[in-house]
Amino acid sequence: MKAIIILNCIISILFTLCYAYQFFYLFVGLLKKPIKYKAERQHRYAAVISARNESKVIGNLIASIKNQNYPRELVGIFVIADNCTDNTAETARNAGAIVYERFNKDLVGKGYALDWFFNILKETKENKYDAYIIFDADNILEPNFIAEMNVVFDNGYKIITSYRNSKNYGENWLSAGYSLWFLREARYLNNARMHLNTSCAISGTGFLISSDIISKNGGWVHHLLTEDIEFTTDSIINGEIIGYCANAILYDEQPTKIKQSYIQRLRWAKGFYQVFRSYGARLVKGIFNGSFSCYDMLMTLMPAMLLTLISVVCNVIAIPIGILYNSPELPLLLKTLLHTFAGFYAMFFVIGTVTTITEWKQIHCSNVKKILYLFTFPLFMLTYIPISIVALFKKVKWEPIQHSVAKSFADICMDKEKN
Repeated sequence: MKAIIILNCIISILFTLCYAYQFFYLFVGLLKKPIKYKAERQHRYAAVISARNESKVIGNLIASIKNQNYPRELVGIFVIADNCTDNTAETARNAGAIVYERFNKDLVGKGYALDWFFNILKETKENKYDAYIIFDADNILEPNFIAEMNVVFDNGYKIITSYRNSKNYGENWLSAGYSLWFLREARYLNNARMHLNTSCAISGTGFLISSDIISKNGGWVHHLLTEDIEFTTDSIINGEIIGYCANAILYDEQPTKIKQSYIQRLRWAKGFYQVFRSYGARLVKGIFNGSFSCYDMLMTLMPAMLLTLISVVCNVIAIPIGILYNSPELPLLLKTLLHTFAGFYAMFFVIGTVTTITEWKQIHCSNVKKILYLFTFPLFMLTYIPISIVALFKKVKWEPIQHSVAKSFADICMDKEKN
C-alpha cells in the first residue's frame, strides 16, 4: 500500500515536471498579443473540403468561402464527396464548388480522401495553387479568414493553423468542453509557440499547407486515425515550423451527445497511441538533437495519458486489496488519491477560467453558461481517463461525426449581438 502512495506522489511530480513549460506558455499567452505581419502579395489558394453525408451544413461553408474579403479569382473551392449516400455532391455543386466523388469502402477516412484528391488534382489543369486550406464541412469562416492566412503564409510559413471557435458553445457541457479546450489551444499554446519561435500544432481543421509540402510528401501520406496529429508530428520531425494565424477565425460544430463524443474521443485517443508508436523514437532523437518542438510534441502525445493511466490502474487494484485486508494505510491512500484528482480539477478549472476571461467576447452564449461551464470543463477533461483506458485495448476504426448545426455567418453574427 505504501508503494502505491509513493507512486502517486512520483506521478504527480513527473506530471508537474513534464508540463511546467506550459505554465510558461500561459504567461506568454496572457502578456503577448498576436504577432502582426504584412503581406507583399496575394497568393492563390484552394479550399479543400472532405465531406461525408454533410448536405445539411456544407452549403453554408461554401457560402462563407465565396464571401471572403479576398479576390474571388484567387480562390478555388473543391469538395471531396467521400462515400456519400445523401445529396452532398449535388448540394456542393449547386453552391458553386468543384466536386469529386469518391467511393472506397476499404480505405476509409479523411487522410485517404485527401490523398486521393491530391493525386487527381496534380494531373488536372486545376493544379495551379500556391497552397491548400483544409476544412471540414461544418466550418464557417469569418470574412477575413483567407486574407489573414495569406499574411502569415506570405511571411514564409508553409504550414499554418488558425483560431478555432465554436458554433454551439452553449448547447451543453460537452460542446462547451470541446470549445473551451480549442480556445485555450489557440491562445495559450499556439499563440505562445509563435512568440517563442517554436512549432505550433494542427488541430483538425482550418489549416493551410503549401503546395511545396504536398509535392515534397507526394500527396497526403498520413493515414492514422488522427491524421492531423500525425501530419504535425511528421512535419516537426522534418524541421518544419508550423505557424499560427490568430486573426483567421473559423467556427465549427462540437458534439453534444455522450455516445457521439465517446466515439470521437476514442478515435483521438487511439490515434495518439498510433502516432506515438510510429513516431515516438524519432521525436526522442529530435529532442537529443536540440529540438524543443519535438519535446513539446512528445508531451502532447503521451506522458499525461500514460502517467494518468498508470496511476488509475494501480489505484483501482490497490483500493479493493486494502479494503479486503483492512489495511491501516487505506485512508491515507484514499486521501492522496482524492488530492490528486482535486489537483487535476483545480488545474483545469484555472486553465478554463483564464481562457474564458481572456476570450470572453469570442464565446457566444449567455454569461450564466460561460460561468457554469467553467465548473464542468474539468469533468469533461477527466472523462478522457476511461476513454484512454478503453482505447488501449479496443480496436478502433474511423467513423464520421454527423453535423446538424446549419448556421450561416449571419447567424453567428446574430449570436454575437445577443450575447
